[in-house]
Amino acid sequence: MNFGQAVSSCFSNYVTLSGRASRSEYWYWCLFLLVGSLCALIVDGFILGNMETQPISLIFTLATFLPGLAVSVRRLHDVNRSGWWLLIMLTGIGILLLLYWAVQPSIEKENEY
Repeated sequence: MNFGQAVSSCFSNYVTLSGRASRSEYWYWCLFLLVGSLCALIVDGFILGNMETQPISLIFTLATFLPGLAVSVRRLHDVNRSGWWLLIMLTGIGILLLLYWAVQPSIEKENEY
């Protein structure tokens, strides 16, 4: 899956929490979020001159929050974990475990998700 296909797939599965997301889909989505956030900050700062409220950045964040959550859940399904494991990030140290699972290869056999 290439960059365009991954972004298109995440937006077409906007809130689909079932199924699987490949490693490439997940990481291309993360790259899209990084580049999009930087572009939104540039537009807010240099073009609009509004770094206090950052309206473009806020709109971008709101538009990509649910697809980002959904692709994260589907990525956990791909490594045979429940989407509820995302809550472990609230502990702070749990982010390392989620990162470990995100870089793992897909499990080829059938799983329960």
